[in-house]
Amino acid sequence: MFWLSHHPAEELDRCYRLGGVHVCARCLGTYPVMFAAIALQLKLRFPLEHPLDFIAVIALTLPATIDWAIGRFRPHRFSNPWRTATGVLLGLALGRTVFIHLQHPFPPVFLAQGIVVTVVALPVILASYRRKPRR
Repeated sequence: MFWLSHHPAEELDRCYRLGGVHVCARCLGTYPVMFAAIALQLKLRFPLEHPLDFIAVIALTLPATIDWAIGRFRPHRFSNPWRTATGVLLGLALGRTVFIHLQHPFPPVFLAQGIVVTVVALPVILASYRRKPRR
């Protein structure tokens, strides 16, 4: 059930079990907060630019990104409540950038967020593929 858990069986410890379903701990924090942040900004007619956008978006994105990167090599380093907390921060950051992006496609803060995630994720992904034994 990809919508609720995108983890393979050996990573289900990164999920909460709700009823008979596994739900990704970080996603549980990210997506509800992201949608709530977008809705709140729309309702309040939040401005498309704020002087703290870059700093706040990057600062809120980094904990989940770094946690994910560390978790690729040390899977039991952090707990599910920690993953959910970093997901909440990521949800706030994504809520802001998606809100702006929906009204002004590909704003600089959105692109900066994508670059930061890519700069962290790409080396981690490449290094983790090297570590996997070949069949």
